[in-house]
Amino acid sequence: MKKSISFHIYKGDKYYVAEGVGVPIVTQGKTLDILHKNMAEAVQVFLYRENPRQLGIVKNPAVLFSGELDVAHA
Repeated sequence: MKKSISFHIYKGDKYYVAEGVGVPIVTQGKTLDILHKNMAEAVQVFLYRENPRQLGIVKNPAVLFSGELDVAHA
C-alpha cells in the first residue's frame, strides 16, 4: 500500500500548477500557499470519490511534492 501521494509542482503562465504523480489529480493556485491548500482539498475529494484500498493507497496518505526552480545563467 502506498503511504503517500506525490505531486510535481511548476509555475505556469499565471498560476502554480500541481500534478499528481501516478494519480489523476491536478490543481492550481496563484500563490504557493493557495496551491498547497488546493492540493489538500483535491486529495480529499479524490479519496472521497475513489476507494483508496482499491488504488493501493492507505486511508490517510502523506502528501509529498517536488518542484522546478528557474535558474538564472550568468
